[in-house]
Amino acid sequence: MSDLAPAEVGDLAAAARAWLAEDPDAGTRAELQRLLDDSGPAGTAELADRFAGSLSFGTAGLRGAVGAGPNRMNRAVVRAATAALAGWLSEKWPGAERAGVVVGCDARHGSADFADEAAACLAGAGFRVHLLDPRQPTPLLAFSVRHLHAAAGVMITASHNPAADNGYKLYLGDGAQIVPPVDAEIEARISALGRLSDIPTGDLDGPLVTRHGKDVLNAYLDAVAALSPAPPGAESLRIVYTPLHGVAGGVFSAALERAGFPRPSVVAEQAQPDPDFPTVRFPNPEEPGALDLALAEGRRSGADVVVANDPDGDRLAVAVPDQSADGGWRRLSGDEVGALLGAYVLEETAGAEEPHRRLVATTIVSSSLLSKIAAAAGALYAETLTGFKWIVRASHDFPGSRFVFGYEEALGYAVGEVVRDKDGISAALAFLALLTRQRRHGSSVLAGLDELHTRHGVHLTAQLSLRTESAGEAMRRLRDEPPADFGGRSVDTVVDLSEGLPGSGGHPGGLPPSDVLVYRLAGEARVVVRPSGTEPKLKVYLEVVTPVAGSLADARRLASDELSQLRHGVELLLGS
Repeated sequence: MSDLAPAEVGDLAAAARAWLAEDPDAGTRAELQRLLDDSGPAGTAELADRFAGSLSFGTAGLRGAVGAGPNRMNRAVVRAATAALAGWLSEKWPGAERAGVVVGCDARHGSADFADEAAACLAGAGFRVHLLDPRQPTPLLAFSVRHLHAAAGVMITASHNPAADNGYKLYLGDGAQIVPPVDAEIEARISALGRLSDIPTGDLDGPLVTRHGKDVLNAYLDAVAALSPAPPGAESLRIVYTPLHGVAGGVFSAALERAGFPRPSVVAEQAQPDPDFPTVRFPNPEEPGALDLALAEGRRSGADVVVANDPDGDRLAVAVPDQSADGGWRRLSGDEVGALLGAYVLEETAGAEEPHRRLVATTIVSSSLLSKIAAAAGALYAETLTGFKWIVRASHDFPGSRFVFGYEEALGYAVGEVVRDKDGISAALAFLALLTRQRRHGSSVLAGLDELHTRHGVHLTAQLSLRTESAGEAMRRLRDEPPADFGGRSVDTVVDLSEGLPGSGGHPGGLPPSDVLVYRLAGEARVVVRPSGTEPKLKVYLEVVTPVAGSLADARRLASDELSQLRHGVELLLGS
């Protein structure tokens, strides 16, 4: 940005000085002043980036790098967002002030300060505030909203983002993440706010603020332990666990004990919360290398299973011994764990009253295997847009249904409705119960996956991120010039979700508008394309399904070859 004209540099400095006058945090004021004092190209470029725009509500809230300025996460941004939330709740929810708002945080840089800022702002607006202990996982906050009958919940977390980031995640009184148009309405209120210094803040030790500790945690532990108590034989399980330097470790261990599972072997180097995530390049259990320490401990100890949560505890990764895999361990994909858990939950609830009212849900980019498992179990099935804010609301389109399971391929799972969001802790308990049952019957997790593929066909999935100069332009070209085939497999039908989808099949209420194209291909295969929300990339989700006519091994080889061919065809057509 060193080529900014003098007038532009002057405008930038003026904007920074105006922000500086309103910033409530001495640390970020000093940071911004240093940038103002640096008149060189690097300082100007950094200042320009911080004032290039404002953080906007994306996946249920705000997320960005911690630092000074409107394009960063800081106390000023938290104050503005919370004041807008308070105003929205006061208008839309009679009695919201008395019901109050739950506030929680993880252990990232700035989390405790941002949580205090949100709580003080809510108290200043006359709201009752339920302040959770610091350094708690996101599922506990989501649970607490309904448990405490609150009007909303604010969780300070950036989930599995890089160490530099933090975020502000918003839940409504139903315990689920916000959905449109709520995000846009709150964002409009942020834009309409006046001076931040005019926003009143309350005393964190005042009568409006209640600090919650073991009361809420114990209620959560009781609820998730009741969902998945340890079956007979669980006492012999050898479990390796890592919270990846996050906040889920203590709650996970307490949940295991409450449910009757044995104590896990915790990866020592990753056991304590550390916002710098020193042992991983990227604190996402999906990333290559993130589970290396846990897998090494699994090999050393002869464990039966490795489980991992992401830093805020809402995702679950699983690996199991497999002598045919590199290193003797196999990481299960999100779709594989989703199919196994879905089948397990449906089997466990088969004797429930009105079993035909059970509902399982996943997204349009996840494997279609769950739909076949549901059909075989006589259960309802729904597909939603990506994100748990949609998955947990799937029952709205099925009056009288009972949501029993939902998942997305990005390692997110919801077992029952104790938490109306993804929960890596309760999902881990369910998976350990599944594993115990398989062992008791002389089987294994991988054998269970074999059974599902033999019965319903081999379902293989893959995801691609294809860089492009303009994701929007790439989507426009796909609509203007529809491809006839991908990798030689012809396109049978195209579903364009840009104007939404009328109700049918697994989504009787329809789907809201979204910039997504779904291609159904000859045979049983699918390509889903959408633009990345943060980078000039296309996100592409592939699936091929191969019936098992002979041996399962032959069907898997054929499916793998077909998936490779489909991947190559997509890369040729869409790659830049």
